[in-house]
Amino acid sequence: MDERFSRNIPALSPEECAMLRGKRVLIAGCGGLGGYAAELLVRAGVGAFRVVDADVFEPSNLNRQLLATPALLGSAKAAAAAQRVRSIDPDAAVEAFETLIGEHNVSALVMGCDAVVDGLDNIPSRRILARVCSAQNVPYIYGAVSGWVAQAGVSLPGDDLIDRIYPENAALSGKSVLSFAPALCAAVQAALCVRLLIGRTVKTGELLYFDLLHQDFETIAL
Repeated sequence: MDERFSRNIPALSPEECAMLRGKRVLIAGCGGLGGYAAELLVRAGVGAFRVVDADVFEPSNLNRQLLATPALLGSAKAAAAAQRVRSIDPDAAVEAFETLIGEHNVSALVMGCDAVVDGLDNIPSRRILARVCSAQNVPYIYGAVSGWVAQAGVSLPGDDLIDRIYPENAALSGKSVLSFAPALCAAVQAALCVRLLIGRTVKTGELLYFDLLHQDFETIAL
């Protein structure tokens, strides 16, 4: 076994570590959540990635996005995520797509992936992504943040997690996010993703909710 993953054991078995090397994860959005998720998953040993984001880094990203640095302002987030993954594990396979996720490309982006991590920031794109994941039998790992709050969950085919969380006409409001909220959320998403990739049991039909301001952590049945 590659020595870089030796500290995964015994939390993961050697066989599970080998399984991760053969898995491909789609990171949908490479900002606050996606940047952290890519970092954590490549360090855990995932062997292949598709990273997707149409945006470039702006000064307002510096307060919370792992990949955002002054030197990268104006640079594409997807390219930065791909470069970060390669810098951590040169053997990892990475495909970067500097595009919005929509009806025209989502099926091709999901196809061939073993799991999808949601780092998106809008509900319509989430609905599209979750629907295609369900159609292609690919686990979808949801995450969202606002201010001090983070929430995450797993949607397997038929769960309709996004429709249960967001009513038909729901709209997001407020853009305040503190640095630790996406870090925590992405850590939970990455842990759920690894468990799914190695075939361990994962609870579905529930939302993991973390209010860091009031130290309120709960599981909400959906």
